[in-house]
Amino acid sequence: MISRVVVIGGAGYIGSHIVRALAKARDAQTGKARFEVVVIDAFLGCNGRDRIASLPHSIALETGDIRDAVFLDAVFSKHRPSAVVHMAGSIVVPESVRDPLSYFDNNVIGAIRLAQAMRNHGVKHLVFSSTAALFGTPITDAHSLLSPDAPIHPDSPYGDSKAMTETIFRACDVAHEIKTVNLRFFNACGADPAGDIGEVHDPETHLIPIVLQVALGKRSHISLFGTDYPTPDGTCVRDYVHVNDLASAHIAALDYLAVGGASVSLNLGTGHGYSVKQVVDAARLVTGHLIPAVECPRRPGDPPRLVASAAKAKEVLGWSATCSDLDTIIRTAWKFHSAHPAGYSVRGPREGGE
Repeated sequence: MISRVVVIGGAGYIGSHIVRALAKARDAQTGKARFEVVVIDAFLGCNGRDRIASLPHSIALETGDIRDAVFLDAVFSKHRPSAVVHMAGSIVVPESVRDPLSYFDNNVIGAIRLAQAMRNHGVKHLVFSSTAALFGTPITDAHSLLSPDAPIHPDSPYGDSKAMTETIFRACDVAHEIKTVNLRFFNACGADPAGDIGEVHDPETHLIPIVLQVALGKRSHISLFGTDYPTPDGTCVRDYVHVNDLASAHIAALDYLAVGGASVSLNLGTGHGYSVKQVVDAARLVTGHLIPAVECPRRPGDPPRLVASAAKAKEVLGWSATCSDLDTIIRTAWKFHSAHPAGYSVRGPREGGE
């Protein structure tokens, strides 16, 4: 049976890769498509409507803000989805500190409107793209992995907004039997191997795109914020997960819910961390560029090491990362960035062809 899935924020970086994976998924026996995909996107924030270029022509697109209850009701009435993937939201931690009300407005009010629409239309399955920012700055040693059962202590309004959203959806399970898989991302990165969709933010705040901007001549150097951490080379260690691995986890979560799975929260990571210096060195090898690095003081709030335990995701979903080695991450990201040094064009493939 074909499942009709609404992907909210489906034109974003991670969302576009999830949409592609859903569109490509085929039944193993019949070879027929497993999902019909409907994208909802408001095209706010980073790159706005430039991101329409990331969507295939065949995907139904509804442009609007999920905080608009009338709009959301109309979309659910029109398409009658069986499941929702919720990707939309504001994501920049420092910005959330400067402007917390807009983050609570967009992320939390949007979640409430979505939950109301799902309740009103009898949609019982939800996959929510959450974040490791829920954990704040945990105390970890050089070998520990962060469990999804670790204490929740967000240290930013962004993290708070995600924690609030998980609380909302948990209450909706009790009251309305809406089952939710909360997928807590660690560091999403990389790009589809085709090189036509990838990570674009303005301004850019993520390490790998910033390093590649240096290789492209868009920045003079990469700043190493702290080289005296208790890690093997003194720089922070993080768990990097290829965006296509994240996409496959969302499909596994939809399959899990379709057979009656209970609500659950899972970490999406690899169990292996790379330091900032290792990322820079890998980018130098892939790009062939020097990529100058400048040592700078630590930034407040940066924990030395954040690496996920994804054992529960393996147990519950049968999922584990398969393409999240650092070489694959950098090579796929570089293929996209070198082909799109200015990001998506204003008039992308989808817009130009319609």
